[in-house]
Amino acid sequence: QLCPILPEPKPGDLIEIFRPLYSHWAIYVGDGYVIHLAPPSEIAGAGVASIMSALTDKAIVKKELLYDVAGSDKYQVNNKHDNKYSPLPPSKIIQRAEELLGQEVLYKLTSENCEHFVNELRYGVSRSDQVRDAVMAAGIAGVGLAVLGLIGVMFSRNKKQKQ
Repeated sequence: QLCPILPEPKPGDLIEIFRPLYSHWAIYVGDGYVIHLAPPSEIAGAGVASIMSALTDKAIVKKELLYDVAGSDKYQVNNKHDNKYSPLPPSKIIQRAEELLGQEVLYKLTSENCEHFVNELRYGVSRSDQVRDAVMAAGIAGVGLAVLGLIGVMFSRNKKQKQ
């Protein structure tokens, strides 16, 4: 049973699908279809299995029904960067997406994930806020400690060189 979403997606729209623990992104191409970057185990509703797939380094560009990709997960149109970047014309977005169909591409959770993929298609800009936000959150804790450790190492090296 397809639950209606508002607004109805238009070709070129970014679709955010709310998976447990993360968002999966796709680009709407019309007639109920989306094109998305599917890691081998990105199976609708796979939950933890799809988190594990995030660790694989290959993904396939697929065209599937939004209904099938979303499965039981909620989704919404989310063109969140339209105020920052000018979206390409819908025909160009779809053309670019369809040219990539069936291709196996490199997949990196931090730099080449499904969110980077759709932003690159819509705006010509590759970015992922969930990665940036996670890095920021980790950065405040973990990376901060790593930087302090690095600074400590640099200072101790400087002292050794001066002796």
